[in-house]
Amino acid sequence: MIKRVNLIGFACITVFCVLLIFSYNQKAIIPNVPLYGEQHVVEDYLYNLSTTPFIREVLYRQKFALDQEARDYAFPHGESLKDYAMVSGGKPLRSIILTTWRSGSTFLGDILNAVPATYYHYEPLLDYGIVQIRGAPLAETALTALKNLLNCDYDEMQAYLEYGKTHTYLFTHNTRLWNRCEPSHLCWDASFLNEFCKLFPFQMMKIVRLRLKLAEELLRDESLNVKVVLLVRDPRGTLQSRKHRDWCPGNADCDKPDLLCADMVSDYNAAVQLAEKYPNTFKAVRYEDLSLNPRTMTKDIFDFYGLKFHANVNDFLESHTKSNIGGVSSTFRDSRSAPFHWRSDLNASEVQYIEESCEKAMRLWGYVKHKPYARDTDTLTSFSIV
Repeated sequence: MIKRVNLIGFACITVFCVLLIFSYNQKAIIPNVPLYGEQHVVEDYLYNLSTTPFIREVLYRQKFALDQEARDYAFPHGESLKDYAMVSGGKPLRSIILTTWRSGSTFLGDILNAVPATYYHYEPLLDYGIVQIRGAPLAETALTALKNLLNCDYDEMQAYLEYGKTHTYLFTHNTRLWNRCEPSHLCWDASFLNEFCKLFPFQMMKIVRLRLKLAEELLRDESLNVKVVLLVRDPRGTLQSRKHRDWCPGNADCDKPDLLCADMVSDYNAAVQLAEKYPNTFKAVRYEDLSLNPRTMTKDIFDFYGLKFHANVNDFLESHTKSNIGGVSSTFRDSRSAPFHWRSDLNASEVQYIEESCEKAMRLWGYVKHKPYARDTDTLTSFSIV
């Protein structure tokens, strides 16, 4: 009888301790932080938000971190973070990179992500698989998904979020989000993501599965306030780089030179039209030009996007463009040689096959047929879309 009483007492004490620890963690995982800055409208919004106290604390903490991070960012005269964050009624700067696989977008995306207070939509059409979206039947749903994300609306993005649960790199590149949501187990909570995204003054998105002619719908929608850079790469370099990815071989949209270069021709024709219709919100850039002159080209791209060349960006370029470190997905590269690895990695018959499949695309985008003993830069000439 005594043993039974002792056992019951021990069980009660154990349950009490577990509940006490759980209650403490709910309050202590994300501690209260002082509210920095003058954005009382943001504080009131978060205070009145219909959510759990736990999520509210995560949002408060991120707001404080953004205030600190953007403190030395040179906003235009008379403006501040609150003028660009949706949570305070502002309009974010939304910068889009549109390209295809293995064309330098990870490098350019990481440059943009070095800007303080940036929210990175990394390859938002990942759940569509290894396909290029050129029209129906996928275009409508893909464009709706992109608009939802740019508007910080995750409520209808369940397929995207389910995919992300088993492909976490969908969010790991968005470091400011991942560092908050992963420890708190909130990464796939749409209601949390809606509010977290709205805190940011800068949104950046890189798209590798949508062809340029479809992106006009994003440019046409003035409420989105987007600017689009089409990033183009020599098809010989793109296909050489794709050889090293296990997800590419066997997928026609990825490993067939004729399909890649047909898309490059289509993108060129669309670029000519968009440059005329949207001269202030559309721009085309070659990866080779960015790699050969990273600082000059980055400043030019930032001027186009309306972003400031922050010290963080300078630090990124200094650390990522001097030497080769890491594997095929690394962005630590000797940027001057990175675009031209195809010259040593592809054999003569592979180069010939690509050049024969891509003659028009190469001519339009200023790529020259390979000649033995030529310099790397001899494979480039000028191009124009105006």
